[in-house]
Amino acid sequence: MTITEVPTPEVDSGFNDVFAFEAPYLIEKLIKNSIVDTAGEAEELFREVKRYLVLCDQDDDRVWNMYSLRVDEAWHQFILFTRQYIDFCDRYFGRYVPHNPSNSPNVDLSRPIEKTSFKEFNARYEQLFGVPLPDIWFDEKYVTLHRRLFSRWAGPLATRVDGDMVNLLNADGDVLFAVNDLARPAMEFIASTGAFYVRELPGGLDDDDKIALATALVESRVLRSAS
Repeated sequence: MTITEVPTPEVDSGFNDVFAFEAPYLIEKLIKNSIVDTAGEAEELFREVKRYLVLCDQDDDRVWNMYSLRVDEAWHQFILFTRQYIDFCDRYFGRYVPHNPSNSPNVDLSRPIEKTSFKEFNARYEQLFGVPLPDIWFDEKYVTLHRRLFSRWAGPLATRVDGDMVNLLNADGDVLFAVNDLARPAMEFIASTGAFYVRELPGGLDDDDKIALATALVESRVLRSAS
């Protein structure tokens, strides 16, 4: 029998206080704004915000992208509690950490900066924290009929039929997503609706089809969870 080895966490034990930090006001807001369905889910998102900040703090010579729109949204909502967020940053990082999800919060621009990939992020996360990257980072795994979604794109969206496919376009005419023309009513609804629940998708789609379409759109980063 082979036993899978779990790597020993490399993160400094001094960061345990960061992970123990609680923000019940943030948990309440994540639920109220329909970003999560349960307090447990909100706690998971906040845990990953803290881990992301610690990871970036440890690697000031790398750019770590923010790979989850939901984790990013939890971070953003935390920042909106301005005084509490400033106190948190000062206490654990010794400085204010700006919301800059495409870069490490502590990048030293005077030195060459290493750009990274999701594969590298995944490996570094496991190396640092001693656990695999949890499912909460994969937004598409949390799409349900009752999930409220909205477009990530500024400006209106549009649809264009191309043979037996329907394309979803941004304001510049770029194709964001393409799907079989059978989903045209749903795509037209998405293009014209700012925010909606997955269950509201029209066109005779059954529940599984609605979830599959919404999941693909979230995975493609066309849509994100409502805030």
